[in-house]
Amino acid sequence: MTMLSSEYFAPQPTSSSALPDPVPLLRGLTRGALEVLAGIREVDQLARWLSEDAFRALATRANLSARARSARGLAPARPTFQILSLRVTQPVDGIVEAAIVVAGPGRTRAVAVRLEGLDGRWRASSFAVL
Repeated sequence: MTMLSSEYFAPQPTSSSALPDPVPLLRGLTRGALEVLAGIREVDQLARWLSEDAFRALATRANLSARARSARGLAPARPTFQILSLRVTQPVDGIVEAAIVVAGPGRTRAVAVRLEGLDGRWRASSFAVL
């Protein structure tokens, strides 16, 4: 019997040329993350597009947001916002880094995302709402 190494099951890098345009995913992840933080979407709905670390960080932030809303007696509400700018760079093949500026009624935020091409799709290895 042959033993398979753990490397066999590790995600395989995918070239950018074999992947779709990342901009629609960046827009969707941004919208989804802001909805998670507002309490109207479950973080599990974004799990497919997030690495384990990025998922955990967003889930932790969502829990903190829920506690803050609860302490102030506020109900979850759909966020209204507009994406003002989206800057995308590709430092190396199969990696995309983006900075998204989002304006809402109360404040303007920045979202930083790093996508990696893995197993034939983009996946966010780092995701931060600032």
